[in-house]
Order: sequence, then C-alpha cells, then structure tokens
Amino acid sequence: MKIVFKINGKQVSMEVKPSLLLIDLIRDVLKLKGTKPGCLEGECGACSVIVDGEAINSCMYLAINVNGKEVSTIEGLTGTENPLHKVQDKMLEHGAVQCGFCTSGIVMTTKAYSDKCLEEGITPTREEVKKSLEGNLCRCTGYAKIIDAAEAVYKK
Repeated sequence: MKIVFKINGKQVSMEVKPSLLLIDLIRDVLKLKGTKPGCLEGECGACSVIVDGEAINSCMYLAINVNGKEVSTIEGLTGTENPLHKVQDKMLEHGAVQCGFCTSGIVMTTKAYSDKCLEEGITPTREEVKKSLEGNLCRCTGYAKIIDAAEAVYKK
C-alpha cells in the first residue's frame, strides 16, 4: 500500500506492506534508531512516538495508519538552535536518565501531554503528571526523578 505522511516535519511517500508495524518502519526503513523496541506488546512505552499530537506505542500501530498523518520521533525534537527540547533538558536537570533505554518513550509521552496541557491552558497536578506517564516502564530510576522532571516541564 502507498502511504503519504510527515515524519519530523518531512513529507514521506512510500509503499509498505499492510502488516508492517510503525516501529519497524521508523527503525528499519527510515533508520531512525531513537525509538526503542522494548516489550513489543504495548506494555513498556519505550517505543512511544507522537502521531497527530497523541503519544502511541509504535509497536502496536500499523504503519499504514499514519497515512495522511504527522509523526514525531525523538530525533525530531531538536533543531539547530537548541540542542535539547525542554523535556529533554528537564530530564537531565533532574537526573531522570540512567541507562536511557526508556528515555525516548518517556520524553515523547511527556511532550505530547505537555503540548495538550499548553493548548488547553492547564497546569497538571503531580497526580495528573503521574497518570500521564502510565504505560512507561523504567527499571533503573524508581520514577521519582522522572516524575519530578515531567512536573518541571509544566512550571512557568
């Protein structure tokens, strides 16, 4: 099937098999390796990317479903002016990164939620920040620093 979509701001048109998963399109076809395959069952969040503003598990999402949509991966967060996105900066500032395997998924999930909060003009509570991170597993940090970093993203 032919699909046309944007990934990290660039228009892409290609033929894909109907059974191709988005994570495989991103990593194997487009060679963007920041999106990590973790559990491959939609449980860990390591493969999270943003599709039309929503964080999704790319291991559970067929590539054909991005037709006509906009996809953002961790590689698309930074530009030449700023080496790090605000979410990445807060993760580092709060020591929320250890092995880094889960980090890109957590960053993408936090970015999607922070964009939604900004659009709606709300500042989430700590409990809402925790809830927004459900589905992102980390074996290294114990989550406190991740939650602190995510919470700091919303502070003015």
